[in-house]
Amino acid sequence: MKPHTIVTMLFIIAVATLVLAAPAIASKNQGRDQMVLDGGRTGPVPFKHHLHQDVVQDCQACHKDFKQEKGALDAAKAAGTLKKKQVMNKTCIACHRAKKKAGQTYGPVSCRACHKKE
Repeated sequence: MKPHTIVTMLFIIAVATLVLAAPAIASKNQGRDQMVLDGGRTGPVPFKHHLHQDVVQDCQACHKDFKQEKGALDAAKAAGTLKKKQVMNKTCIACHRAKKKAGQTYGPVSCRACHKKE
């Protein structure tokens, strides 16, 4: 077989795999759709969990530092395994800024844009 034929076949297989896996990816959403994270003195952070799941599609991108269970973020901070602003600065804002730089749709890139004082 010619090399371009092999590449074409691999492309078709990859597309077919994505099409067949789409329902599984779509039903992957777990946890609550909307959450409110403890934002400390600067106010709580409303968080659209399912939106982030749909955009990021890799739970470990966010959950590499804390478990996938209710209260895990606060528990990791309390246990000292997670620094106070580690997730927000190293994960959230970093991702939003990278998407902005790439010219993609992005989320807030400043602290005050997410933290809502009551």
